Amino acid sequence: MSIPLDQRLARCLVKPLSRSPVTPNQITALSLGLALAAGALFSTGGARAAAWAAGLFAFGRFLDHADGELARLQGRASRFGYYFDYAVGAVSSAVLFVGIGIGFQQGVLGQWSVAAGWAAAACALIAMALGVEADSRQGGEAGGYPALWGFELEDGIYLVAPITWLGGLDWFFILAASGQMIFCLWMLARYLRAEPAAAAAEP
Repeated sequence: MSIPLDQRLARCLVKPLSRSPVTPNQITALSLGLALAAGALFSTGGARAAAWAAGLFAFGRFLDHADGELARLQGRASRFGYYFDYAVGAVSSAVLFVGIGIGFQQGVLGQWSVAAGWAAAACALIAMALGVEADSRQGGEAGGYPALWGFELEDGIYLVAPITWLGGLDWFFILAASGQMIFCLWMLARYLRAEPAAAAAEP
């Protein structure tokens, strides 16, 4: 299985921290803080605030890979850290959708943007829960994002920055929210197909 490009870059950038007191969970917490700040800025509805929010969110999402790479380099990988990182990723996505939905009610969706934001946020959290449950039933780890050519499906969220800076936040929001809902359905199907590890091992 090929390693995503942003994960490779993260590994290179965190190498200097491998002998520092910085911990992977601290980086995870920082990524959550950046996402919360981005959501708050998006919710104001201002164009300048949205530009800053998009940059903060994209950087925070990149850190979502850096924490795991630092854990491997420091030999600090743990089950708690893994699920903490996974949960923060889902919460960050939820905050993004809610923030944009609240702040851009003057866009093409009008008042419906708030409902769309909350619906996409709920789907992000439900997809996380389904992924955790499906993999725990099979004795594996959470996750399972589709990948192609060195990119994972979740990497599309990085586009929030350039698209926002180019003035296309409305359309990004519509496509990303729709995609999150479709992904939630995909995770539901994956969960329903998952068999308990013991049962799967039986002939």
